[in-house]
Amino acid sequence: MRHSWNRANIEFKRLSQVTSGDIISLMNDPLVRRHMPLMLDHFDEVYCRAFVDDKERLWMKHGYGPWAILIDGVFAGWGGVQPESGEADIALVLKPAYWGAGGQLIRVILGRAFRELGLDTVTTLLPPTRIRVRGLTRLGFIPAGTLDVGGQMFVRYRLNRSDASFLF
Repeated sequence: MRHSWNRANIEFKRLSQVTSGDIISLMNDPLVRRHMPLMLDHFDEVYCRAFVDDKERLWMKHGYGPWAILIDGVFAGWGGVQPESGEADIALVLKPAYWGAGGQLIRVILGRAFRELGLDTVTTLLPPTRIRVRGLTRLGFIPAGTLDVGGQMFVRYRLNRSDASFLF
């Protein structure tokens, strides 16, 4: 049976408000790691604390950053807007059981980026292993070159507020 994600109760909390065990489990899932080329080491408690601290610093410095995402009260992953190479970048990392919710979550995150944060443009970076991009292009994202991050190449996609009329 297919889940109707648009009826799900979606909550956004700061990453510091969920257990490190939830984050560690997500970040060590082999299906998730397959699409995270920058994750070279085992994601342990020390790594998790540094990760959460780094994301909290983004909130303090920029007024935005990624959230922990809860769906129907259960930790589903993390995502949101974060700075990357001088741009506001959308990140979304979900447990495999919630991959079908990605489109709905991206719409919510884009709404917050354009309406609440007043951003004019956002990007998203995908590793070359992510070959299915139809969902992004249906939302209006267009290819915008490649970007080297930490020695790994990513494909960049861009969406301008003016092209996101479905949100307004």
